[in-house]
Amino acid sequence: MTATPAAPVGTPAAPVEAKPVRRKRGEGQWALGYSEPLNKNEQSKKDDNPLNVRARIENIYSKRGFDSIDPADLRGRFRWMGLYTQRAPGFDGGKTAMLEEEELDDRFFMMRVRTDGQILGPAQLRALGETSTTYARNTADITDRNNIQYHWIRVEDVPAIWERLEGVGLITIEACGDSPRPFLGSPVAGIARDEIIDGSSALAEIKRRAINNPEYSNLPRKFKTALTGHPSHDVAPEVNDVSFVGTVHPELGPGLDMWVGGGLSTNPMLAQKLGVWIPLDEVADAWEGVASIFRDYGYRRLRSKARLKFLVADWGLAKFREVLETEYLHRALVDNPSPPTPVSQGDHIGIHEQKDGNFFVGAAPVVGRIDGTTLTLLGDLVERYGALGARLTAYQKLVVLGVDAGDTDAFADDLEKIGLTARPSNWRRNTMACTGIEFCKLAIVDTKERSRKLVTELEKRFPDLDTAITVNVNGCPNACARTQVADIGLKGQLVMDEDGNQVEGFQVHLGGALGLQANFGRKLRAHKITSAGLDDYITHVVNGYLADRTDGESFATWAARADEVHLRGEADSP
Repeated sequence: MTATPAAPVGTPAAPVEAKPVRRKRGEGQWALGYSEPLNKNEQSKKDDNPLNVRARIENIYSKRGFDSIDPADLRGRFRWMGLYTQRAPGFDGGKTAMLEEEELDDRFFMMRVRTDGQILGPAQLRALGETSTTYARNTADITDRNNIQYHWIRVEDVPAIWERLEGVGLITIEACGDSPRPFLGSPVAGIARDEIIDGSSALAEIKRRAINNPEYSNLPRKFKTALTGHPSHDVAPEVNDVSFVGTVHPELGPGLDMWVGGGLSTNPMLAQKLGVWIPLDEVADAWEGVASIFRDYGYRRLRSKARLKFLVADWGLAKFREVLETEYLHRALVDNPSPPTPVSQGDHIGIHEQKDGNFFVGAAPVVGRIDGTTLTLLGDLVERYGALGARLTAYQKLVVLGVDAGDTDAFADDLEKIGLTARPSNWRRNTMACTGIEFCKLAIVDTKERSRKLVTELEKRFPDLDTAITVNVNGCPNACARTQVADIGLKGQLVMDEDGNQVEGFQVHLGGALGLQANFGRKLRAHKITSAGLDDYITHVVNGYLADRTDGESFATWAARADEVHLRGEADSP
């Protein structure tokens, strides 16, 4: 056998074929050069700034009717004007994921009206009420983002609605869409006796800079803002993209801390606290900085990852702050420990004294559902009593400000006559529900009516409950009613009943909370309940809590330690 000759000394070795380096797929971040649209939503926004759709609504669609609407406007850009097509009747929850969006479209719209912490005086309340009765079949819901939400809106009526609302300083612009969504402001800003700082001027300045501004009308997805100077953190700051929370610097006095990266839906995350002190007149600058980071660095490739919380989680707080300070603010923020966390967040229900000696009265509808008639009558009441006006809350409630000390009981009595109450039961006070399958194309189950019946039944079964228990009911996984942060959170889905039939039901989250015990609750393996069995299930769980709790123990604390037999509602079952 002949040996292979050795290579001469110094001869270079044969090159090894290099494996191709796989370039990391871009996430559509503009600041990194990924400017080409990566999905139909991004393409639509590049094709035309969504703010331009207003002119087409006024000049074309409202005159020619529903069939004249360009599909890219109908299912995209209309949202920047606060308009979504509502769900067509006759489609059950099983069809939600099976049909294309256009198959679920009705020829009517849901419309959201922003309030952004505004005080609604008699003129605004009457305009909201009359719009409902004239154009929306008397529908009106208070949402947990300080909106009034109508249904049954015809495109032909939209210009007249805008004229009526804008005549009293209300707008629908960017109430939906990949834009600065309606802002949450403290309902007691400027009047609460224990307020740290009145943030109203900062919130108004953010609104002035942000809304209808092309600089912020093409964000990767929705962008939610909250601001409060009240120590009860009454705007759910942990679950917003950016929140400003009242704080005190030992030398500089009252200001606002900034929290970023909160949000719920299918990947819930709590906001991270920067631990800074921002003076009132620089809050809008800080807001613009955060919104600009989201615009420039936010992930645009996948809609499911296109929220600020994902960027904050990937970067970490230190990098986020560095980019904010160096690239956008061009100054360092002042360090200051974040403010104390309240045990639970304030909803301001009931009668409370203001710092000027007048009183504010917090009132509850049932799961946010009111109507135009009620809004008009509330406007009449505000005028008759000489009150300042009403603000909406982050909990589907409202607060009337500036009631004379001698009129509080009479005012509360008159609220009862129009279907509101300042003396609600635990269940009416602490139950929220999203729109649900009645109108929403994403929903799987009924929520509003089911929750109303639930409240009525639980009031009968637990008329004298001695502790607060919150119930949040959502029609799908998107958590518009903040499912994961309730004592009892209910996420709508189809389930099998005892006879093997597919019926409306819920996955259960137990022990979620905001405030001092902020967490997303417990989910039990393979545990689902039918909508029909909801009353009995909650009854069993509450009875289990009342029997097993220790002295002063909250539901959330108990749920974190309780045996599953209680959480499955089996402890006191027959």
